[in-house]
Amino acid sequence: MEGDAILNLSNLIDDEFAEAVQHIYNSKGRLIITGVGKSAIIANKIVATLNSTGTPSVFMHAADAIHGDLGLILKDDIVVCISKSGNTAEIKVLIPLIKSAKNKIIAITGRKDSFLGEQADYVLNSYVEKEACPNNLAPTTSTTAQLVIGDALAICLLELRGFSSNDFAKYHPGGALGKRLYLRVEDISSVNLKPKVFKETGMKDIIIEMTEKMLGVTAVVENDEIIGIITDGDLRRMLSKVDDFLALTALDIMSKNPKRIQANAMALEAKEVMEVYGISQLLVEDHGKYAGVVHLHDLIKEGII
Repeated sequence: MEGDAILNLSNLIDDEFAEAVQHIYNSKGRLIITGVGKSAIIANKIVATLNSTGTPSVFMHAADAIHGDLGLILKDDIVVCISKSGNTAEIKVLIPLIKSAKNKIIAITGRKDSFLGEQADYVLNSYVEKEACPNNLAPTTSTTAQLVIGDALAICLLELRGFSSNDFAKYHPGGALGKRLYLRVEDISSVNLKPKVFKETGMKDIIIEMTEKMLGVTAVVENDEIIGIITDGDLRRMLSKVDDFLALTALDIMSKNPKRIQANAMALEAKEVMEVYGISQLLVEDHGKYAGVVHLHDLIKEGII
């Protein structure tokens, strides 16, 4: 029932919806979104979506509004009232107060002929035939419809503003998408220990260095420049090939010209390099000098993978 109601909403989108979107887009103020009961909870979610996609919005509970919260509404703000019936007692008290302050009102309601529908400057029709509740009482289908109309508003405004994934990342710096767009290799590698040995370093010291730094790898450096890499796999393979394993040095076992990445590269680029070459560690360089290691597990922990 909810699915059918949502599909039908596309038939209710009309010129008035487009005009409301354009009015919000041209406004110098914020969106104040209000409702009562379950509609108030939906209003909170719509506010969160709008704020994260570039449309400044504030939630105002309709019951609290008539007890002091009307002070939230500034001169250029637009008020969005959400109500299935459009005839609740709080809405009937609130709407005349908003109109007296000359703020524009956008209604999200299932009844265009309600008090709210007739008083609003724009009506966004969220009509549903019936609630999913078997008694047709508990707000279920109607609140889902309200939520979808709110999402439609947010996405239309997002497209009008040319809101990009980079803009989204600015508002979500702690989220996985944000990290994909701003997190650099040096942000990760600088937290790790920095395993390194020299070409003449013996096997015992190599094993100690790799064990202490706990990254399963060590760089082989000369004048602080990377000349090779030794991994856990290199140690195991060499152990099965030679009898006098401990007589070897880093030069004997290292892989030359290892894959590396610049410290200022995006962490997402490190992920792509690891995927292409089927490796789990990358050595990091900064202006030609060895700067550390970035590990596959670091990228997983940061949500890059």
